[in-house]
Amino acid sequence: MNSDQKKKTADLLGICLKAGKAVKGFDSVCEAVKDGKAACVLTACDASAKTVKEAEFIGKKYDVPVYGTALAKADLGRLCGKETAVIAVTDKGFADGFRRMTIS
Repeated sequence: MNSDQKKKTADLLGICLKAGKAVKGFDSVCEAVKDGKAACVLTACDASAKTVKEAEFIGKKYDVPVYGTALAKADLGRLCGKETAVIAVTDKGFADGFRRMTIS
């Protein structure tokens, strides 16, 4: 992912967070996925392999896509006020935006 895509991801995530359409923190993300509230899950580029594996497992189990981003945990922390490795997006429109970014 180039720096332009990284900026677009950060911009979209910032809007998503301001709209209140995201859940941060691994346990909260797992709850959102299990409750059917998550449209997708985003992982930080420097998330541990174990965290990514667990996020992918729960995503697959509940049919929620998991997208890796070029944003580090510190980047996510600057955007949402809490350093975290995973964020669940709870709005389908925003989730579609992240999906388009990952396949382009």
